[in-house]
Amino acid sequence: MIEIGRTLVSEDILEKDFVCNLSACKGACCVEGDSGAPLLKEETVKLESIQSQLEPYLRDEGKKAIREQGSWLTDSDGDMVTPLVNDAECAYVVFSEDGTTLCGIEKAWKDGVVDFRKPVSCHLYPIRITEYRSFDAVNYDKWDICSPACTLGEELKVPVYRFAREGLVRRYGEEWYRDLEEVAEAWLNRS
Repeated sequence: MIEIGRTLVSEDILEKDFVCNLSACKGACCVEGDSGAPLLKEETVKLESIQSQLEPYLRDEGKKAIREQGSWLTDSDGDMVTPLVNDAECAYVVFSEDGTTLCGIEKAWKDGVVDFRKPVSCHLYPIRITEYRSFDAVNYDKWDICSPACTLGEELKVPVYRFAREGLVRRYGEEWYRDLEEVAEAWLNRS
């Protein structure tokens, strides 16, 4: 682990390559898993406040799940997460004509309807952050369904931290990310 500010960053973030390959996986990360997308406390408040603006962007199944479960919930691990449709896809998921998952929240953001792009955990993926009292652990979440993204990342030579740049900057700021880049360069060029 590498210390940057109050974070401990896994070496895998620097060493592994990753570029989402939606044409191969169809956004399976939005459908698979045990619970919804992890949320920060301020994101739960935001989701509650923008539900009416999001509604036109969501599928009927998603709207029903949100009506029944709420705009967010606490999962069995005690984490705040997005609700799921039938214990499968995120309630905020919409599907393109070819079956690829898209984010209804992000579609509304792109249209300028809301000022919230999507949960930062989605923006960061494949990075997962675990908050502890005195530091955040910033880890690479290796998941078999993302093997096409690993292959594409290797072909394009894009490390995880570069792929997730926007999400990392959103979470920790430009200065933190510049520090990460400096550390990554030194780490990768060590002899």
